[in-house]
Amino acid sequence: MARRRRLYTNARLLDPATGLDVKGALLTEGARILDLGPRLANSSIGGETETIDCQGHCLSPGLIDMHVWLREPGAEHQETIATGARAAAAGGVTTLVAMPNTDPVVDEVALLEFVARRAAENAVVRVLPAAAATKGTQGKEMTEFGLLAQAGAVAFTDGERPIADSRVMRRALSYATIFDLLLMQACEEPSLARDGVMNEGEVAARLGLSGIPSVAETIQLERDIRLLELTNSRMHAAHISTADAIDVARRAKAQGLRLTAGAAPHNFALNEYDIGDYRTFAKVKPPLRREDDRSALVDAIADGTIDTISSLHMPQDPESKRLPFAQAEFGAIGLETLLPMCLGLYHNGRVPLLRVLGCLTINPARLLKQESGRLAPGAPADLLVFDLDTPWIVDEKKIRSKAKNTPYHGRRVQGHALRTVVGGETVFQRKREGAPVNA
Repeated sequence: MARRRRLYTNARLLDPATGLDVKGALLTEGARILDLGPRLANSSIGGETETIDCQGHCLSPGLIDMHVWLREPGAEHQETIATGARAAAAGGVTTLVAMPNTDPVVDEVALLEFVARRAAENAVVRVLPAAAATKGTQGKEMTEFGLLAQAGAVAFTDGERPIADSRVMRRALSYATIFDLLLMQACEEPSLARDGVMNEGEVAARLGLSGIPSVAETIQLERDIRLLELTNSRMHAAHISTADAIDVARRAKAQGLRLTAGAAPHNFALNEYDIGDYRTFAKVKPPLRREDDRSALVDAIADGTIDTISSLHMPQDPESKRLPFAQAEFGAIGLETLLPMCLGLYHNGRVPLLRVLGCLTINPARLLKQESGRLAPGAPADLLVFDLDTPWIVDEKKIRSKAKNTPYHGRRVQGHALRTVVGGETVFQRKREGAPVNA
C-alpha cells in the first residue's frame, strides 16, 4: 500500500532546532517528513499528493508537554487518557508525558503497560508514560528503574512530590545515571511548605492564608545540586518559579552541572495578585509568586536558563475547587492554553519566537530522547499549524478537557492551534480559521 503524501503550502516554517524561519512548504509521506523549504513552494510534486494550504500561518513541530496529569486510572471523573489527549490535540500538543500520580500509582511494570495500552487504544496524540521514582510516590523506597525503563518509562518522577530523603535522592540519581534515565524532581522542601496554600508574603498575610516561603524552592534545589555534584548525574528541575531558584540554577549550569530546568505558564503569566478574592482556580503549584519572581522567570526563559515549558495540566473536579481557599485542591488545567500563554512571551516583546518554541519542542524532545520536535527530512510528521496573532478570550465552557479548572477564564490572549498532525495524520482541525478558540 502506497504511503500517502501531503504537501503543506504557503506556510511560515519555524524550526527551533535549526533556527529556520522562512516562507515555504513541507512535504510528508506517511508518518515522516519527506522534504521542506522555500523551493517546494512552487514546485510540482506530482502523483497523488494532498495539498493543504496553510494560508500564511506558522508551521512548526508539534508541541511536547512533559508534565500532564491524565488521572487514569483512579480518577476518570476528572480526566481520562482519551479526553486529555483530545484537549492536547486542540492545544497543538502532539506528545505528552503522563505523570504517574494516579490511583494506583504507576510504580510497577503492569501499571505502566496498562497506561501505554490505554493510550494506544484511546489517545489521538502520543502519550509517553512516566514511572514513579519511589514506590507509591512516598519518597522512601525506589522503584525498579531498569525494569520500568525496559517497559517504556521515558522518565522517573514523583510528580508534584519531591524526593525529600537525601539518601533516597542520591540513590535515585545514581541509578538514573547507570541506566541513562531522566529523573524529574519537584523543587519544594516539604517541611517548609507544609500547610501552606499560597506564596508567603504580604498578599497571603492580607488574605489571612498560610504561606509557602520561596526559600522552600531554593533549599530543595540547592540540596539536589549538591547531590548532582556528588553523583555526576543529570536532573530536570521540573518547575521553578522564584528569582532565587533561577539564580541557583543559572550558577549550576555555568559550573557545567547536568541540570535542566522547566517552567509552567501560570508562573510567568500570573502573579500572586491574580488570586484576587480567594480564587481557588488560581491555587496552583508552584504557587503564584511575586511580580519580581514572575519577571525573573521570563528573563530566564529568554536567556536559556529555563529549558522547557510544560502545562502542568492538573485536572480537578468542581467539588474539590469550589471550597474555601485553604481546603481547595491545588492544580489547574493547561493543555489548551499552553500555546497562547507561551506566545504571550513573544507578543510582549520579552522572548524571541523561536526561543519560545524551542522550550516546547526540541528541548523536551532531546531530554526525552524522542525523534520528534524538529522539522527535518526523516523526522516524524508531528506538526502544528498555528495562528500567531488572532485575539480571543479564554472561556472555560468551551474547553475540551473534562475538567474546567482554568485560572485563565476571561483572559484575552493571542494565537491558537489551527491544525495538529500526529504521524502524518490530522488529529485536530479548527472548524473556521480565525474563529475564537474551540470554535
